[in-house]
Amino acid sequence: MAKNSSRRSFIKNAAIGSAAVAAATQLPELGAGLAHGAAVRHFDTEVMTGSGDYQYRVKHHYVKLPSEYSWQTTHNVAVDSQNRIYVIHEGREELKDHPSIFVFDDQGKFIRAFGSQYQGGGHGLEVRREGSDEFLYVSAYQQVKAFSKLTLDGKVIWSQRAPQESKIYNQEEYDAPKKVWGRDRFMPTNFAFLPKGGFLLADGYGAFHIHRYDQDGKWLSSFGGAGDGTGKFNTPHGLWIDDRDEANPKIVVTDRAHNTLQIFDIDGKYLSTIPGFGLPANIDCQGQVLLVPELGARVSLLDREYKVLAQLGSDVERIRDTKGVREDESLWIDGKFVHPHDACFDRNGDILVAEWVRTGRVTKLERVR
Repeated sequence: MAKNSSRRSFIKNAAIGSAAVAAATQLPELGAGLAHGAAVRHFDTEVMTGSGDYQYRVKHHYVKLPSEYSWQTTHNVAVDSQNRIYVIHEGREELKDHPSIFVFDDQGKFIRAFGSQYQGGGHGLEVRREGSDEFLYVSAYQQVKAFSKLTLDGKVIWSQRAPQESKIYNQEEYDAPKKVWGRDRFMPTNFAFLPKGGFLLADGYGAFHIHRYDQDGKWLSSFGGAGDGTGKFNTPHGLWIDDRDEANPKIVVTDRAHNTLQIFDIDGKYLSTIPGFGLPANIDCQGQVLLVPELGARVSLLDREYKVLAQLGSDVERIRDTKGVREDESLWIDGKFVHPHDACFDRNGDILVAEWVRTGRVTKLERVR
């Protein structure tokens, strides 16, 4: 794909759960605490969020599953060139015959489901156009520890596990990926697509490396690893190619537990760190706006200098530790986010947000024009 500034929407070109909770409790900027017992607020008028040129109508639970399925913590969301919506949830290993990926039309109506092989580990999800065709790229952690390329209806093109060529992972990991967790384990989280073909894959929950692959899925190189936050990571959970300056595209990585974005040149050379986030989880970009969902209860829009244009659905002041709120829907407030794990622009410039909450939730933010 020649351009990548609109992830999944194709405007230009058609240890982990507990570690996350522990990290969330170390965010002093997330406010003074939760007002426990607060009831869900329902409004007679439209629920709005945002400010200035970036105001949105909030439509929670925009996509709904048929009765035979139920959400198991929604993780990522993507759209294809027809504006169809793809959602992956983590699932549970014991539900091995149940799908993990669900497809909806642009009105939120269910179309189909597939991907039972990702039950118990469904995580990252991207749509990418290659020539005249589109494909799904899927990453899975927890019990699965693999990443794959699929057709839009779920046929597997290829599937891979830890890149042994990198010399980062031990043979036990390759032979028995379901056994244990640790820094020498492979638990991929998200993808970014390179301007000249190929892709980057974040091992966000394992060895904390970013892996570079060619267009055929062949491993080429790696950078990063665990460290202090200047070229090294503590949970490099999400990433994307920021090509708003087309002559100098950059790799942007959400260094989640450090609450920062790290910026690299296209070859992986560290450039700078942008602080001030609350567990940033992933990235999308459309036009001149960068989109960052933050597990610390908000979604941020950034300009070309990575300065905040608007913050959407923020409940940072009320929620310090999201764990209890994620489990109890009675504590959710209309128009506010709990735990945004992924977000993307759709073809109309609206935003879809998937939250890592027990019962699952995908919200549409419809821009006021």
